[in-house]
Parts: sequence; structure tokens; C-alpha cells
Amino acid sequence: MNIDKLRETVRSIKDGSLSAEEGVEKLKGLPYENIDFARLDHHRALRKGFPEVVYAKGKTPEQLIKIIKKMSAKNPAVLITRLSYEKYKKLKEDIPKHLYEEEASSLVIGKYPSLNNFPAVPVITAGTSDISVAKEAGAILKATGNKVREIYDVGVSGVHRFLDVVETTRNSRVVIVIAGMDGVLPSVAGGLLSQPVIAVPTSTGYGANFDGLAPLLTMLNSCAPGVVTVNIDNGFGAGFAAAMINAL
Repeated sequence: MNIDKLRETVRSIKDGSLSAEEGVEKLKGLPYENIDFARLDHHRALRKGFPEVVYAKGKTPEQLIKIIKKMSAKNPAVLITRLSYEKYKKLKEDIPKHLYEEEASSLVIGKYPSLNNFPAVPVITAGTSDISVAKEAGAILKATGNKVREIYDVGVSGVHRFLDVVETTRNSRVVIVIAGMDGVLPSVAGGLLSQPVIAVPTSTGYGANFDGLAPLLTMLNSCAPGVVTVNIDNGFGAGFAAAMINAL
């Protein structure tokens, strides 16, 4: 339940168009609903502005269908992340109208109102191999009503490529920068831009990349002010944080 639905319910009880018993029925799922294998946090939209997001990896199609139907009944939008195409094929016929993005491994049911008065959020990658993480961040941003500006393959091995696009990002409130290998690009962005930079390390790289540990440590040790780092390959975390910052 989001804040608008809560206000509507309270007003309906107050003006008599909804009985107290009916109001209790609508509200009794707060703060969460126990469906045995999951406890769905319907209160999260009131606390955070966005409903609970469903992490699909490790869940069966049957579990996902039940979760999605329960969440859809009480929220204007439901987001599912890390949903493989093979698993999506097994549940797509049993869920409401939706949008699945295979490259982002994300599924969106419903949509938040568009934040057209807010500037687009640049999602920047160092390399083409980082795009799948960028797509996940972009899917979260778009599902939460934000506009996205995709800027790909501008890493420090040819830093002039990034310098060519710096000016186009200056009107944004927050920037997401995604890099594997040595993970240096967020520090470059943090040194040149005035807005906060959300750094995302990826598991892209050769052996000493250690599946993303090397860029993670680089980003955590950035000397550029205003650079904050999420976990390895965590496009969702970056997109969600950027959405919250953009809404301030």
C-alpha cells in the first residue's frame, strides 16, 4: 500500500463510504503478509516510497507467481530482479500485464507516475561488457518513474571518450558509473562532476580482477569526494539509491 492508497482508505472511512470493517480488511496486510515461504513487506512503500522488490534468484516459478499476485494486489508497481529468461518463460502466462527486459533480467508490473520534472539519471559504463549491470540499474530507474540517459563504453583506457560526455551530465542530480577491470572510472567522474557518483564494480575482468573484488576495492578507496560504492554487479542497488536521491 502506498501513501495515496492509505489516504484514500482513511478518507473513505471518515466520510462513511467505507465501513470500519472494510477499512480493517484493507489495512490488515500491514505491516506484512505471511504466505508461509515469504513475509511480504506491504508497509515498505509507506516507509521508502517504493514497494518491496522481489529477488527472483533462488525462488521457484510457483513461489514467484504467488508473490507477484499478492504484491500486485496492494501496490501500483512490482519489480522483480535477477529473473532469468528460462524462469520467466515458466511464469509469464500466470502474471498480470508486465514488461520483461532480458538484458536487465528484470520484470516490471505496473509503473509509478513519471517524474518528468526531474532530470534524467546518467548511467555510464566503462566498457560494453558492463552493460548488463547498467541495464538492471536503468530498469529500476525507469520502473520508479525516472528518465535514464545511457552512456556506454567510455572507460579510462580511452579517457577522452568520457571527457567528451562530461558536459552532458552536469544538469543531473546523481550519476551512476559502472566499471570492471581496474574500476577507475568512478574516481575520474567524482573528480570532474559536482553531483554524487554511485560507483558500481562489476565482475568483468581478467584473473586479478578477482570477480569484481579489485574494482570494488579501488572504488572504496577513491580519493575523489562524493563517490559512494555499492556491491559487485549490484545494478539494482545503484538504481534504487539514484531514484531516491533524484526524488529529494
